[in-house]
Amino acid sequence: MLQRWIAAHFDDTERPYIDHAWVAWEHIPAEVALAVLAAEDQRFFMHRGFDLVEIRRAVETFQNGGRLRGASTITQQTAKNLFLWPGRDYLRKGLEALFTVLIEAFWPKQRILEVYLNIAQFGPRTYGVGAASQRYLHRRIEAVGAEDAALLAAVLPNPEIYRLDAPSTKVRRRAARIAQQMRRLGGTAYLMQLSEYAHR
Repeated sequence: MLQRWIAAHFDDTERPYIDHAWVAWEHIPAEVALAVLAAEDQRFFMHRGFDLVEIRRAVETFQNGGRLRGASTITQQTAKNLFLWPGRDYLRKGLEALFTVLIEAFWPKQRILEVYLNIAQFGPRTYGVGAASQRYLHRRIEAVGAEDAALLAAVLPNPEIYRLDAPSTKVRRRAARIAQQMRRLGGTAYLMQLSEYAHR
């Protein structure tokens, strides 16, 4: 957010503003949290910051001639978005790993997810589910249901390309797959079960 705000001050074509509004955990619908977990990190409550299953799958895919894909967890993305800068250099990845370990050590899973939902980018200069809901869905986040939650989560891989203001066919198909995965996981009951599991 800071990087975008500073850059806008040096760009005469942009008005320097950031659309962001913090939303406390108790006001974020369970459907929104579930949609993001279904889309980004289904083993979030089971790992300690690094999803070894997804890392192994990514490596195997690459070794078999496929494209090297990311396997970042929500904790890793939180570390990057909160403390670091965009990019893929080794220094940033090393610091990201360090902050991931520290975040998992000092924050409960609920806090990690709350922070991620409030700082993730959902559109140009639009950060957090609160601002995204108001700007693109024209309603407060508390009023967002499962279908709209899936649409919000569908743009997270690259909100500069996948747009909420004019969702492409690809975004809508991705949202439909996320909604289907949410149902397969068992709906919001899944979220509550995993939260209880994480606190054991």
